[in-house]
Amino acid sequence: MKYYDTEKICIKKIGIDIDENGIIKQVEFCGGCYGNNKSLDPLIVGFHKDDIIKTLKGIDCQGRGTSCPDQLAQILEKL
Repeated sequence: MKYYDTEKICIKKIGIDIDENGIIKQVEFCGGCYGNNKSLDPLIVGFHKDDIIKTLKGIDCQGRGTSCPDQLAQILEKL
């Protein structure tokens, strides 16, 4: 699993493990809201990164211009 820094959100790092086909195998959120982190995990694992990007990109949290799901999507776009 590789960890990536985030910006403007409560989660400080997001760990992601993706297979050679772009399927998300594991995700870990470091910091942030426990309930939010635990709810995202089962909704992401097993899906192709492109599907997750389409679903989560652009979600805003309290006017920050980003959110935990949006930061995940931004990281996935770079992979």
